[in-house]
Amino acid sequence: MAVCDALLAGRQQLLLRKGGIHEGRKGFSFRHEAFALFPTRFHAQAAQIRDLQPPVGKTDEWEVGEEVFFEVWCEAVWARTLSDWNQVRALEPFHIWTEDLVRERFDCGDVQQIHCALVRVYRTEPFTLPYVKGYGGCRTWVNLPVSPPERMEPVMEDSAFQERRTAIERILS
Repeated sequence: MAVCDALLAGRQQLLLRKGGIHEGRKGFSFRHEAFALFPTRFHAQAAQIRDLQPPVGKTDEWEVGEEVFFEVWCEAVWARTLSDWNQVRALEPFHIWTEDLVRERFDCGDVQQIHCALVRVYRTEPFTLPYVKGYGGCRTWVNLPVSPPERMEPVMEDSAFQERRTAIERILS
């Protein structure tokens, strides 16, 4: 949930992923250009986030049947695989993860790399879905029985988003 909160507050513009154990042989990829962000909860989150805002509500794992509240919609502007640690480290102002966590994920596996997506974030009209077992585990993509929202508002003004995008792309060029 901390990532959802950071995205909605405009404190984060990047999604960083190593990939989960359920990604299969092909590994991780950003498979969708637009998606609802699932508000995950996990116990170790607080130690892995810089400037953590106090959590609101329940923070332990979801239970089957529990109602999951959604309000974050993302559009991937671009996605890249990054293999230069200095570039990854320089992206710190654009996400909430600690350097130790990002480095751990960057160094995980045979190849040092991490997947990065610049996302435009929207607040949607909230909706809920019951949690099912298939949403759990270490996975990135779950198929939700929803259509793209009809009403959504960008969390950042166009000009502010463009400034952040320019700064990020300058780091990566």
